[in-house]
Parts: sequence; structure tokens; C-alpha cells
Amino acid sequence: MNRLTQFDLELDAKGLMCPEPVMMLHGKVKELAAGQVLKVLATDPSTTRDIAKFCSFLEYTLLESNEIEGVFEYYIQKPA
Repeated sequence: MNRLTQFDLELDAKGLMCPEPVMMLHGKVKELAAGQVLKVLATDPSTTRDIAKFCSFLEYTLLESNEIEGVFEYYIQKPA
């Protein structure tokens, strides 16, 4: 699977459990300018559900998501 390599900011939430990754995500997206991409790294499987809901509810675009050896990777774009 192709992974995006271009992103503007990164949030490392590995080792944290629900609801911490999404709480941190709420704060981090405030640092993004319109159209910028945030890479999120997490190990909590519930992020597969929670981050998708976050994006849908707040109208961010989930560009890509992957799991590599137990680490979930998300690329989220702030609306323009």
C-alpha cells in the first residue's frame, strides 16, 4: 500500500489509550493551516473508529490510514 510521505505536522500518540489520542488530536489540529496535513501515529486499535468519526464530524479529510506492525498511521487534512 502506498503511504503518503508529505505532511506538515505529526502527532505521536503511541502508547496512549482512548480517549487520549483523540483529545490530543483536537489540540493538534488547531496548529494546522487550511489544507495542511497532519500525520497521526497511534497504537490503540480504537483509533481506527475514533479518528474516522472525528474527521467525519469536523469535516476533516482522512486521506489515508495504515497499520504497520501494530502502529496505526493516519493522514488528516484540514479543510481549506
